[in-house]
This record gives sequence, structure tokens and C-alpha cells, in this order.
Amino acid sequence: MPALLAAAPAAPTPPPASARQPRRAAQPLKPATVILLTSLWIASIANLALWRALAGLPELANGRGLAFGIAFGVMIVAAHVALLGLLAWRWTLKPALTLFLLAAAGGAYFMLSYGVVIDRTMMVNVLLTDTREARELLSGRMLAALLLLGVLPVALLWRTPLRWARPVRQAGHNALLFVAGLAVLIATGGLFFQDLSATMRNHTQLRYLINPLNSFYAIAIMGRQPIQRNGVAVAPLGQDAHLPALAAGARPPLVIMVLGETARTDHLGLNGYARDTTPRLAQENVVSLRNVWSCGTNTAASVPCMFSNLGREAFEKRQTNTEGLVDVLQHAGLAVLWLDNQPGGCKGVCDRVPKVDYKQLQVPDLCRDDECFDEVMLRGLDERIAQLPPERRARGVVVFMHQMGSHGPAYYKRMPAAFKKFTPECTTNALQQCPREQVVNAYDNTIAYTDHFLTSAIDWLKAREGQWAPAMVYLSDHGESLGENNLYLHGLPYRFAPDVQKQVPWIFWLSPAFERQSHITQACLERQRDEKLSHDHYFHSTLGLLGVRTQVHDAKRDLFTTCRATSG
Repeated sequence: MPALLAAAPAAPTPPPASARQPRRAAQPLKPATVILLTSLWIASIANLALWRALAGLPELANGRGLAFGIAFGVMIVAAHVALLGLLAWRWTLKPALTLFLLAAAGGAYFMLSYGVVIDRTMMVNVLLTDTREARELLSGRMLAALLLLGVLPVALLWRTPLRWARPVRQAGHNALLFVAGLAVLIATGGLFFQDLSATMRNHTQLRYLINPLNSFYAIAIMGRQPIQRNGVAVAPLGQDAHLPALAAGARPPLVIMVLGETARTDHLGLNGYARDTTPRLAQENVVSLRNVWSCGTNTAASVPCMFSNLGREAFEKRQTNTEGLVDVLQHAGLAVLWLDNQPGGCKGVCDRVPKVDYKQLQVPDLCRDDECFDEVMLRGLDERIAQLPPERRARGVVVFMHQMGSHGPAYYKRMPAAFKKFTPECTTNALQQCPREQVVNAYDNTIAYTDHFLTSAIDWLKAREGQWAPAMVYLSDHGESLGENNLYLHGLPYRFAPDVQKQVPWIFWLSPAFERQSHITQACLERQRDEKLSHDHYFHSTLGLLGVRTQVHDAKRDLFTTCRATSG
């Protein structure tokens, strides 16, 4: 029996792991298939902001409008297919698709969340944004959107093998893709030409919502116009500028020029706002001009423009960069100082004068996390002025103060706790997650703190009236959207930006000594309270305020020309 058992065949042993059936590999896809799938994804999901805007147009709220919407989507798919068909090569397709997908994800998030569109000025603003400003835009919602809309499709793309033809045949495939995409684009556009023409003519902002082609187009046309930024060569301006001699017994002017940030005129109590956001300024002898319009809708556009002598329309058409207001004041012999509490800097307008940036302004009780409250610019100001050349100080001192002001989206960070008078406030940088009332509360608190900062500057000037003839001027660079029509922040193209992004406050305080010497009175300014004015007047009015004489001064754009004529 044992022998029989020994002779029995042994049980079969399983094959080694290396000999098992391998997992089925993913089937390679044709490049054309991947291009079509990517184009469909971009045209649908990544363009939700566009479809939301189209759905809100009353003239498209019918069957014909639905058909046009579908046709418009087909045109976007066809345009991407044609464009990507030119890039369908072994070493270029996946990198190109990655760029398209990530750009589309970023564009979709910002357009959906803040209601912005992407054009040249917005792209300039993005390129000139520093890391601290960019950090404030980060949120969990943003990261989730980028992961879902961008990173996940890109990961799937790179895990998908592609089946490539030989170079000559692949060239034929690419040419066919381009021609087919272009043919569909032209044919669909032709069928719906009237709808397309009317919609794009009446709602030009839609073209800046076609994602991500809007971003690529904005970058492509940036070369048509110079960008004002640090280090860019500029042509001289106003080198003939000079000051008349001070009369016997007159004191040199000491003027603080506050460059405001993101303040909209309709949220100042001084200008009739229902909330008392400017209680301290209301007690001062100030004049607030209420019908003033900005040069742009973001800092990168507005600041170089308002400091230029050209005016908005001519500035937009300029071919070269020139010096601006700060330089002309320096040429005139005044002592000029620029204090910057903005991480984004002065956009090139202060490059040639003494300046102090926010990193040099650090004071423990007014600064935290590499950011300072605006009051910090008044600390140590006497010492900073004393370091300016004495021969210039004898003619007068002009101190520019670039505020952090109402810079969003993190409004709640812009003021100390003592100035949070409107509560509850939105305490996140993802404004769309907060009830609009909380967004407005946080923003109004920034205006209340600006009220405190400006009156503190006036108090500082009053304390020095024995030596100087002081004055203070405040003008904001642009306004802000606070959720109206689902728009937040700023930066829409000027032609169709809402008024709240373009209407800004302009405030003056003149000491009695300054009024006597300049022959400019508060009463004269008061008569211009409701006249339509703009940033175009800033350059020339500042020269007029300080009595600077130069050929580049335009009396027609000087608010004080009438005042002097009346006093004379």
C-alpha cells in the first residue's frame, strides 16, 4: 500500500508568477481621437463660464438660441481640432495638450468664481503679480478645481499610449485634421453667421470667455504695446520743468499724495453712501470729488496711465514708454519720496526717485505675515524726509504713499481688529463662498480704515504747519465689484466693465498756508464736486497744484486753472 501511494502522480504545482497571463495593456489611441476628446472636454466643461453667459442673454432664450449655442460649441471644438492638428507629432502633442488643459482649468476657475474675463490687460496684471498677491488667491476650492479640471485630465493623457504613424503618413493625418477642423469651423460659422455676428457685436465680452484661446490670444497681442514695469527703458519727459521762486516769508510745500487701492466712490460716506464709512474725514475740511473715472480697471493698467501726461486713449495707443509725473516733479527740483505698501510695487512709475518698499517698512505692531497696515507709512516719516537733499527740500517735498487700501480678495486682512465695525465679515479669499453682505462688510471695513489712515496723515501734516505749507491728495487707482451680477474683484476690459470698477474717489485737504500761497481754495474745488473728471486730469492737476511750469503741462486738464484765474 505504501508503494502504491508513492506511485500516485503528484498534484500539479501552479506556474510561477512570471509565467502567469500578463494584465491586458491599455489599447493605444490614435492622436486624432485624443485631440477630439480633449477638444470636447475643453469646449464643454472648461467653458462653463461662456455657456453661462450665453444662457443669460435674453435674445438667445428660444429654440434658435439653443441651436446657435450648440453650433458655437461645435465651432470651438473645430477650432481646437484644427489648431492641435498642427501640433500632432510624437514629441509635441502631449506637452501641447497639457498646456491647453492646464490653461483651460485656470481660466475656468477664475472666470466662474470671480466673473472676470481674460484679455490683454488681465494677462498683464497676472504677469506683474508677485508671489504674495498670488498666494492670497489660493484656496481649497481653487486647488480642487485645478485638480479636477486640469491635473486629472492631464494624468489620464500621459497614461494613455498613442499609436503613431510614420512621419510622412502622420503629416498627412495632421493636414487632414487641420483641414477638417477648419472646414467645420467655416461651415458652421456660415450657417449661423447672422447670430454669431450680432451676438459678438452686441456682447463683445464673450470673445474673452472662449477658454483657453482667450489666454493665448491675450499673450500673443501683448507685443503690440509696451508694458510699463520696472527696468523698462523710458524716454525723458518734462526736463524743462521748474518752480517759481518762493515769495518772501513763504513756506515750502509739504504734500502727501496718497495713491489709493481699489476704492470705489459709492462706498464713501462722504459721497452719500448710506453707511458712515468716513466719519473722521467728514469732520475735516476736505473736498471729495464724486464723478471721477479711472484710466483702467486694474493697477497694472491704471497706475502707469494716471501718472502719464497722455490721457487714457493716447496712453493705450502709445508705442514707447516715457517718464511720468514723479519724474517731472523731480526735474522741477522738488524733493520726491515714494513709500510703497503694495507688494506689486509702483509699476515702474517711481523707479527714478528715492523709494521705500513694504519690506523696509516693517514695524512689529503694524506688520504681520510680511504685510503691513497702511499707517506704517507715517512711521519715521520725518527721518526719511530729512535724508532727502536739503536744496530740494527747500523748494518743497512731495511724498507719494501707495496704499494696500482695499486690495482684495482678502479684505479682512487690510485693517486692525479695532476697525472692523461692520460685521460679520467674509474671512476667506474665496469671496463666492460668502454671503454678499459679508463681502460688503469686509470691504466697507477697508474703507473705514482708509478714513483713519487719511485723517492720520492730515493730523501729521497739521503738526508741521509751522515749517511747511501742507496739503494732502488722495486718488484711487480703480474700483471693485462686490458680487453685483456675480462679478467680484476687478480687471474687466474697460469698454464693458461696470461703473463700480471705474468710478473712484478723489479727495483734497489744503492747509490755510497752502491756500494762501497757491491761490487755490477749497471753495473752488467744491464747485467741481460733481463735474465729470478722470485720471487724465491727475498729471496736469498735480503740476498745477505745486506750481510746476513745463511745456508738458496742459492747462485744460488742470483742475486748478480756473481757481487761479478766479483768485487772480
